[in-house]
Amino acid sequence: MNSPVNQSSAENKKLKRNLSSRHIQLIAISGAIGTGLFMGSGKTISLAGPSIIFVYMIIGFMLFFVMRAMGEILLSNLNYKSFSDFAADLLGPWAGFFTGWTYWFCWVITGIADVIAIAGYTEYWFPEIKALSLQWLPMLLCIFTLVALNLLTVKMFGETEFWFSMIKIVAILALIATGIVMLLIHFKSPVSGTVASITNIWEYGGMFPKGLIGFFAGFQIAIFAFVGIELVGTTAAETKDPEKNLPRAINSIPVRIIFFYVFALITIMSVTPWKDIIPEKSPFVELFALAGLPAAASIINFVVLTSATSSANSGIYSTSRMLFGLAKESDAPRLFSKLSKRAVPANGLIFSCLCLLSGVILIYCIPNVMTAFTIVTTISAILFMFVWSIILLSYLAYRKKRAHLHAQSSFKMPGGRIMCWVCLGFFAAVIVLLTFETDTLHALIATPVWFIILGLGYLIRRQKQKCAKFNKLTK
Repeated sequence: MNSPVNQSSAENKKLKRNLSSRHIQLIAISGAIGTGLFMGSGKTISLAGPSIIFVYMIIGFMLFFVMRAMGEILLSNLNYKSFSDFAADLLGPWAGFFTGWTYWFCWVITGIADVIAIAGYTEYWFPEIKALSLQWLPMLLCIFTLVALNLLTVKMFGETEFWFSMIKIVAILALIATGIVMLLIHFKSPVSGTVASITNIWEYGGMFPKGLIGFFAGFQIAIFAFVGIELVGTTAAETKDPEKNLPRAINSIPVRIIFFYVFALITIMSVTPWKDIIPEKSPFVELFALAGLPAAASIINFVVLTSATSSANSGIYSTSRMLFGLAKESDAPRLFSKLSKRAVPANGLIFSCLCLLSGVILIYCIPNVMTAFTIVTTISAILFMFVWSIILLSYLAYRKKRAHLHAQSSFKMPGGRIMCWVCLGFFAAVIVLLTFETDTLHALIATPVWFIILGLGYLIRRQKQKCAKFNKLTK
């Protein structure tokens, strides 16, 4: 397995281990808390009712095993920079090529959606931006600011994510605390006249008021909220004391899912019955508004703005590191393998950000931005499921080819091969569920185009390698 460590001992050719335990923990939390929780939970509640609690728990449960599989493989060989490295090593060069480029594309289109969302959130405070057709301005400012911060050092990325994550955590804690107070004082809604009570969760049709169809429909949108949970895996080469910090971050995933998703949703549906929650509005905003906090909308708008910015920041980081790894394996242009004096893959970072600027063009090409937003995020989620599946397939290959390393591992994946197949079956089921809705079906149909492009790219790469090898032999 090639790696920057094996290829050169020069310090300026290695990624630096500058991310501390504090950074890794918050990056992991940030990956588990997406904008979907703040803005998308209203729609998921309206689709599934209280059963959405089980939807989030099931998805979180499955992804925990994906993260454990990833963690065991990464710690079995600290020369692995990310999951594209071990995919190439365990499944073959094609897997590294497809995984690396797919992950890069995932974050580029997610980043495009994020910067479009940022423009929309900014309009709340500055409506004249839309009137003057200046939606591109906040997008450019966001991209250039994040590029500047990421070009400094990897520690700056860690610090930025740390504070973005803190804002998300404080917002959720504030919601849960506010909801508990409203429950204790038996708050009565001035709109519906409903009294806040834990019984509101099951009193209106039980836990499955929309039946199994509604329950299954919830998976289509809820899966999007977990995009980025694997981000901790791309920090492997830049993590201090990975044997200690990676397991700690991965093992805390179940607690984070229960606390930040389940408790928040239970609080919301206890104060406001699920049938009264408006799909188009954030239930976080609505709860704070009910509590009599006039600044609620501005506060939550700020939170979702930072959440989208955090996602874009994560995308800029992960795409540049993925291009660095691909270039080291000759799967991307060599210029992406060069590091700056601050040990940052600057060329890959700048290229990925130039791709994000296509979001500016998208705003002018598609009048209905929300339609474009839904399509690109659905494609992103489908491709993320492909990456998660490759991680699981790599684990199965690792158990077969590196049985001795598994035996020596102090961070074995619980359930092993059985849970791998259970998770793969779950992802296949979610893909089937995506065919139930028109917008998600369109995205599902469009996704194979990416793999056709990748397949052609891989064939061209293989042909060039064969020609180079032949020319070398004939000289």
